[in-house]
Amino acid sequence: MTAYRACPNCDGTTARPLPDYSPDGWALGQCDTCDLVYLRNPPAYEALKEDFAWEKTYEAKKARTKGSTPLSPYVRKVRVALGMSRDKTQSFRKWFRDGHVLDIGCGHGDRITPPMTPYGIELSTELHRIADKRMRAAGGFCLHGAGAEAIWDFEAGMFDGIVMNSYLEHEVDAMGVLKGAHRALKPHGGVFIRVPNYGSLNRRVIGPTWCGFRYPDHVNYFTLDTLTNLAMRAGFTTQLINRITRPVDDNISVLLRKAAP
Repeated sequence: MTAYRACPNCDGTTARPLPDYSPDGWALGQCDTCDLVYLRNPPAYEALKEDFAWEKTYEAKKARTKGSTPLSPYVRKVRVALGMSRDKTQSFRKWFRDGHVLDIGCGHGDRITPPMTPYGIELSTELHRIADKRMRAAGGFCLHGAGAEAIWDFEAGMFDGIVMNSYLEHEVDAMGVLKGAHRALKPHGGVFIRVPNYGSLNRRVIGPTWCGFRYPDHVNYFTLDTLTNLAMRAGFTTQLINRITRPVDDNISVLLRKAAP
């Protein structure tokens, strides 16, 4: 009998199987307690670091899907019409007060730029090498490892902002990394999160071919409700950023703040 992991949000041990979304032996399920959809049999961190590294699986998925889905062009047009850029630099500067900003799952390390001081965590060996060199030149540095583990190596109250852009869907220990972020954040700080929107119209219409499905490196699939619930359990309040486009957007963007004691 296959041993499945518990729900990463509530530690529930029973989940409704989702066979239509479970190809090649990967078992997606929806928690019976909190409704979070998650991969019940994810690979170990070592496999995610090399065999299923983001830069490999992303390019493979992009090649198969041609980088788009039926509703994607319309969502892009709405973003342009409303002046909603994917580049969040100015928003980061405003939210994080040009301070010390940690980018978890930072990739090449070019998302956080001066006058902000960039720090990072990156699981991929090659991307970490690139990011650390870039961040040290700007006054910060990048740690090599899993986000939920490496975040505890930073001092408490060190950061004005933490960014999890296209990261939390990859993190097996989602609760652990959010609790670590809560500890590492200054009282006025914020956490920006962008994850695939499992509740999107696009996913409901096209099902298994939805662009948000990536096996096995996407291990969590959030709706706004399940993401908000996870954040609340970790001690945060949630502000939705892409409020207008969210129903048809393939992603959810939120800003977390520490909840009042």
